[in-house]
Amino acid sequence: MLLIEALLLKALAIPLLARIAWLDFTTQKIANRDVLLLLCMGAGGLLLPSLQSGSWWDMGLGALGGFVLFVALFPFWVLRKLGAGDVKLLSVMPFLISGDGLVVFTVLLLFFAIATAILVKNPFMLPAGAFRLYVEHMDRKGVVPFGVPISAAAICAIAFQMYENLVVATSSGILNQLN
Repeated sequence: MLLIEALLLKALAIPLLARIAWLDFTTQKIANRDVLLLLCMGAGGLLLPSLQSGSWWDMGLGALGGFVLFVALFPFWVLRKLGAGDVKLLSVMPFLISGDGLVVFTVLLLFFAIATAILVKNPFMLPAGAFRLYVEHMDRKGVVPFGVPISAAAICAIAFQMYENLVVATSSGILNQLN
């Protein structure tokens, strides 16, 4: 039964990640309360299966991964190469995604970051004039809303994890036992 609650916490994180992406795109700010809420959702999503299985490996791995990411990315914030909100958001991802989904998240983040960089450097590829002007403004100012590819990669990784868990649950008969 705790699997359903953990999946529900992950599903509730998707609209929050979409909100973070939109606000970062429009204002270049990521609110601390949103990152803290994601941290709580991720920690809860890791805590519930840990309570059921008795293994705290994923919880420890998430905490260690978050700490390592924060320490590794902090110098980039000091050098003004990355925003503080981006550093905090990336540091929360090991909790939200968990250890088994970090490889998928990393590959998706690389893809979305490259796509964002290409669009910012080549705004002529975009169809709408107003959108093109906005991206040109970001290019002139040297601002890239990195929260957008982080959120997009996290949403896709969470959706993949939820799909994978539902396939395993239906093939093993766990969902039939709940009815």
